[in-house]
Amino acid sequence: MTEEKKPFGIKQWAEDDRPREKMLLKGRHNLSDAELIAILIATGTKEESAVDLGKKILAAANNNLNELAQLSIKDLKKIKGIGEAKAISIVAALELGRRRKSTTTEEKPILNSSKRIFENILPYLQDLPHEEFWVLLLNNRLQLLAAKKVSGGGITATIVDPKIVYKLALEHLASNIVLCHNHPSGNKEPSHPDIILTRKMIEAGKLLDIAVIEHIIVAGDTYYSFADDGKMN
Repeated sequence: MTEEKKPFGIKQWAEDDRPREKMLLKGRHNLSDAELIAILIATGTKEESAVDLGKKILAAANNNLNELAQLSIKDLKKIKGIGEAKAISIVAALELGRRRKSTTTEEKPILNSSKRIFENILPYLQDLPHEEFWVLLLNNRLQLLAAKKVSGGGITATIVDPKIVYKLALEHLASNIVLCHNHPSGNKEPSHPDIILTRKMIEAGKLLDIAVIEHIIVAGDTYYSFADDGKMN
């Protein structure tokens, strides 16, 4: 009679190969993505170690951390071995990473290029499964005064009321504003309604002496700039 083999658990690994011990011995930069996830979820299953389960989680997101960040708690719970507690731990960790990106050491960053604008708005719009419209309020030196969400919509569109945008601009005494929204589809090219809205906002701003200096469309890790493409006239 053949002896039944027990699962090869993480405690049977060499000490410097266990995720927690490995981090202590070699530092966090020496851990793989799967090992970092293993630390978050703490335990595996009877059939898989925490690291194996971490690999399965990554595979569900095509081994792409950006795609993993787009998964909801409900999505993660569909993976065998992932319950609500593990799913919440993963989502919470990714959200902390996203919030860290939005933290700046500058009190009032100067947004004088499309790249700098994109870097500042990305944490708010990255990984969203629906469209949202935000406005960045700037002073006359192009320093950021505030970032405000104007509206959120469906997968392909969101409704924007210019009155709300300019109310926010007046409340913060902004001299310049930047329009920002995302395309969950990943297509960064502006739609016809995007172009019409931009023109409408520019004209409205002229009446209030508030300049619309840019409109950024966030699409995944890239963006489209109306200003860079000469479409802010």
